[in-house]
Amino acid sequence: MAWPENVGILAIELFFPSFYVDQTELEAFDGASTGKYTVGLGQKKMGFCTDREDINSLCLTAVSNLLERHQIPPSRIGRLEVGTETIIDKSKSVKSVLMQLFTPHGVTDLEGLDTTNACYGGTAALFNAVNWVESSSWNGRLALVVCGDIAVYAKGPARPTGGAGAVAMLVGPNAPLVMDRGLRATYMKHAYDFYKPDLSSEYPTVDGKLSIQCYLNALDNCYQLYCEKARAQAPAADSVGLDAFDAVVFHTPFCKLVQKSLARIGVNDYFMMPPSKRPARFPGFEKFEQLALEDTYFDKDVEKAFMTYYDEAFKAKTAKSLHIASQVGNMYTPSLYTGLISYLISESAKNLVGKKVALFSYGSGLASSMYSITVTKDVDQLQPMLDKLMHIMPTLERRQKVAPKEFSEILEIREHNNHKAPLEPSGPIDGLFPGTYYLKSVDHMHRRLYDRVPK
Repeated sequence: MAWPENVGILAIELFFPSFYVDQTELEAFDGASTGKYTVGLGQKKMGFCTDREDINSLCLTAVSNLLERHQIPPSRIGRLEVGTETIIDKSKSVKSVLMQLFTPHGVTDLEGLDTTNACYGGTAALFNAVNWVESSSWNGRLALVVCGDIAVYAKGPARPTGGAGAVAMLVGPNAPLVMDRGLRATYMKHAYDFYKPDLSSEYPTVDGKLSIQCYLNALDNCYQLYCEKARAQAPAADSVGLDAFDAVVFHTPFCKLVQKSLARIGVNDYFMMPPSKRPARFPGFEKFEQLALEDTYFDKDVEKAFMTYYDEAFKAKTAKSLHIASQVGNMYTPSLYTGLISYLISESAKNLVGKKVALFSYGSGLASSMYSITVTKDVDQLQPMLDKLMHIMPTLERRQKVAPKEFSEILEIREHNNHKAPLEPSGPIDGLFPGTYYLKSVDHMHRRLYDRVPK
């Protein structure tokens, strides 16, 4: 079998809940200062699930929608990987639940399982799928990656950074979005910045300041290693840095952090540049000469100077990737890939061809990677993928707004019903999008039964 060429993402599908709460209204309800959630965090709306949806139903919906929208027969799939941190069973994988979509078609030779580490699991699943296609184990079929999560927080300052959703991706050769081979940089470290030690609760334990420091430190390390690998691949190139990318997409805990992260790449470019060349590129930044990179995480002068300097770069390379995140919130594992989708649907195929996109994935605890994708130069190959994403913007507008008081009550119901058995969920079915899988019941042995809203 010949080595597969141009391995990457062939198709991508996004699913998010049909209910949302307005962040401006949530500010008032919570008694927060005006603009704390909308300006301070950069969030506009937040999607959430009732007790009718869980991680299994989100992934069932995303996978079904992808296969149906792209008319992919289940027999074409040879590997199915799941990335999630929303654990509802300590043994049984989400992947095994998804087999309900494949077994009736006689498809049981399907490799892959779940991968878990906070928001990074989806990227690990994608890497596993790409590695399989490029390996001696590949049998000529396609891989399917699904990442999904329900991000909910206890009452308090972290609650507005929640969200929910799932992304499914089809992986194989001759893709319109090609994974750049040899350009993958990873940084892993032990940290307690965000974790879920209480297995009876959906809520995490969060050290907010440490979490931001860990995120930025991981970005520093991944970016520097990526640049090192890029220089090794093309030693004759003029330079490697932010200018090498047409777009930069980040994992998005909240939108404001992403704006700071784009500027953070600029901070790295500054410190990696020979001091003699800095004045020409960064005039007026001489006051930062004596600083060490690791001392700048919470330096407000550095942050402000570089965010101002890179404001136009942010608008050109990253801002368009934040639309879905601002409307739905942090989806954990799908977050990075909703950013990629936002970027894709913000441009025409003609403007996207040949573009180089950097992606930074972060999961607390911590695991992180930076890699890049090159968009095909063939408009005719790219256009069908974009056409299949045209439903996203209208679907965002069709969601139902829920008042903050009702939203809070729904989360209390989720909290009360968490791991409860037997259970008859109380959330409405008639408000769910057509084609949505939902939790019908949980029996006395904790076995979950799902049904689907007719399309």
